[in-house]
Parts: sequence; structure tokens; C-alpha cells
Amino acid sequence: MVRAIVGANWGDEGKGKMTDMLAQDADIVVRFQGGANAGHTIVNNYGKFALHTLPSGVFYDHITSVIGNGVALNIPVLFREINDITSKGVPMPKLLISDRAQMVMPYHIDFDTYEEARLAGKSFGSTKSGIAPFYSDKYAKIGFQVSELFDDESVLREKITRVCTIKNVMLKDLYNKPEIDEDELYNTLMEYKKMVEPYVGDTSLFLWNAIQDGKDILLEGQLGSLKDPDHGIYPMVTSSSTLAAYGAIGAGIPPYEIKQVITVCKAYSSAVGAGAFVSEIFGDEADELRNRGGDGGEFGATTGRPRRMGWFDCVASKYGCRIQGTTDVAFTVLDVLGYLDEIPVCTGYEIDGKVTTDFPTTGLLEKAKPVLEVLPGWKCDIRGIKKYEELPENCRNYIEFIEKRIGFPITMISNGPSRDDIIYR
Repeated sequence: MVRAIVGANWGDEGKGKMTDMLAQDADIVVRFQGGANAGHTIVNNYGKFALHTLPSGVFYDHITSVIGNGVALNIPVLFREINDITSKGVPMPKLLISDRAQMVMPYHIDFDTYEEARLAGKSFGSTKSGIAPFYSDKYAKIGFQVSELFDDESVLREKITRVCTIKNVMLKDLYNKPEIDEDELYNTLMEYKKMVEPYVGDTSLFLWNAIQDGKDILLEGQLGSLKDPDHGIYPMVTSSSTLAAYGAIGAGIPPYEIKQVITVCKAYSSAVGAGAFVSEIFGDEADELRNRGGDGGEFGATTGRPRRMGWFDCVASKYGCRIQGTTDVAFTVLDVLGYLDEIPVCTGYEIDGKVTTDFPTTGLLEKAKPVLEVLPGWKCDIRGIKKYEELPENCRNYIEFIEKRIGFPITMISNGPSRDDIIYR
């Protein structure tokens, strides 16, 4: 069976933990989109890790980890991650890299950095990981596929010349930066070839055969619904689809094989980067939630920058779950809220004097004010509880209130950072 694990909101919902936990019963974990611009934080018996490209199943020796064709593959970052986890005692993962995946080039990172600087106060809050220039090149048909590393030298060099002709005009005339050296770029690609050669293959065929053999496959997404370029808070979005539906494309499998969509929601809201965030809170209130939240605080796994904080947003989460095709909601970091006497929840948006519970397009979203309802807190530590019935009454009321408002079943509740801190409902 194929299951997808995706985010309902702005990212940072705790998908890595859920993938790490569910991988114990899976055979294959597939990253199907995105790149090293966001990370999944995982706490397990080996320690605490921030993965950026590796699938979150790499901590199990029975898992085959697949980098799908939809991923923005930064090869040096991938191998730094492999070296990092193996240096801490994790066995070398069984890794397959799609021959159709495309590579993040050094100049993609440069262009990302230059463009954010050029935009200055109107920038998109990029992590400067090269993601937007990478996907721009992919769809402009001037990206480099992994398979091209194995082409004849003359073919590869001809493409390098063609690409550099375009890029160097921009570097010289728009950014006033040094031009790309073609020989240096070719040598870089040959270094990448040596690194990935043992792992490259037809992962779509591998997954097709695994499905025929009845294997259990997890598709792991990056970021969340509201960062999707079609359905998110455009233009403050990422550059690849964050939806479970794209899992079929980014992994190269039939869409009808995805039988379960586990959509991860936080018990409060957080976001990294710019864009509308209706339930956002500020000042001391935000600082306390940020410092108590996540595992060691709410700071970006990739950038380290403080996440923006807010109360749970039923409007955004209902929309995020709907657009994902949710079958199950995994509700994470519930334990963090135990310090609060009262817990506000955003249940609607007031826009131009009218209240809506439907998520609007960006122009209207920018004008939205949160409609809040306040629920009583439970004022105790809920870590270690394994049964739903043993949660405090106010805690259960909070879960059931949100479940009713978003309209999708909350079947898993995370009440701590480790893979064992989970309640099935």
C-alpha cells in the first residue's frame, strides 16, 4: 500500500517525526518534491537530526530510501547529510536516486541569493537554497537531469555552453557578478557523477515493481498546503507542489495507488518565511510559545531562524486538509500547550466586515482578521500518556473542538518529540 505524509499548513508541522514513526512498518520511503530549503527534525535512539534531502526513513536498516524524480537534488548537501548521520552511528542507508531527478547547481544558489538582495524589502523570504531558480530552469528545459551526467562528454559540454550563454548574460548585465566558467562547471558535474553513480537508477520502475509485490511505501512531502504554488498563499510559496497528489508525479507511480493521505497539523501554528498568517501572535506571547514549542524551540531546521508563531487556524487547516485529500489527520506537539490557562483558536476570518470559514486568495487573505474562540487549558504535562481516554478532559475537548471545525478525523496525536510519543485514536 502507498501512503502519503504531507503538511496542512505552512510547513514545520512535524512530518519528519510521523514518517520516522510510520517507517517502522514500511518497506520504502520516498521524497517526492522540494529540496534542501526546509528540514525535518527527528529525535530517536541515535540522537536528534535535521534532514533536508534524505527521506525520514533512513534510520531503519530495513528501509530503502528513494530520492524521487520530483526532488531538487543538491548532491553535496545530500552527501553531507549521509556523512552526518553515519558519523553518529546510523547504518549507511539503502539509497536509490532517480535518474530523472534534476540537480541544484551552484549557480542556482548564487542566483537565489542575488535576486533576494536585488528585491531587498520586497523579497520572498527565500532560504537561498537555489530552489526557485532550480525549478525555473527545470520548466524552461535548461536544467540538468542526473541521467545527463552519464551522457557523452561532447553532448554534456554542448549543453553547458548553451546554458552558460543564458546565465552569463544575467550575471553580467542584471547582477554585475562574475560569469560561470564552463570548464569549472563541467568538472563540478563530474564530481557529482562520482558521488551519485552507485545509487542512480530507474526509481519509477523500482516502485512499480514494489507495488506489484505488495510492499508498503511512504511518500514524504516537504512544507505544507499553504506553500503550494497553485493552492497556497501565492506568491509567498515554494516552487514545487506540496500536495499528496503530486506524490504520484514526483515518485513516478500511478495516482490511484495512493490509498491513505496522512496530513499533519500542529496543535498551534508556526511558519518560516514571508506571507499572510492570519492567526499570528507577537511579542512576549509569541516568544514564550516559540521557546516552549517543537523540540528545543521553534526555529527553522534549515535556517535556524525563529519561526513566526500563531494559534491554531481552523480556516487554514480545513482548507489545507481538503486540498491534500486527507484521510487521517496527525495532530502534533499537543504537549507544548500544557502551560496555558486558556487557548485561543482561530475559527474564522473577518474580511471587509464579513466572517468566513473558507480560505480565500491572497489579496483577501492580507485583509483578514482572526475570529478567535478561547478554550480552557489543561494545565499539566501530558507526555507519556499512551491512551486517548487518559488525556485530561480539557485536552480531549480541545482536540474534538478542532476536529469538528476542520471536518477531518484526527486519528494520531503526538504528545512529545520521540517516535514513541504517540496516541492512536
